[in-house]
Amino acid sequence: MDTSWMATGNCATHPPDTFFPSDGVGVEIARRICEGCPVQERCLEYALRNRVDHGVWGGASERQRRRILKARRQAVSALAG
Repeated sequence: MDTSWMATGNCATHPPDTFFPSDGVGVEIARRICEGCPVQERCLEYALRNRVDHGVWGGASERQRRRILKARRQAVSALAG
């Protein structure tokens, strides 16, 4: 899987631990860095596709990504049913 896009993200100029916060304030700081990032959508899709459980990816926290995945599963079920 090509991950070269990661080098062009806003996060590339910040320490990795910035995106693995231990509290809500840290999540907000990471999310602000993600705002307007040229690879934000690609980053989020990477985390969703690979079921990344920790950290802020594409501006979404772990909890937000779980909600996105649940909504997608429900949408697929609704279309199939």
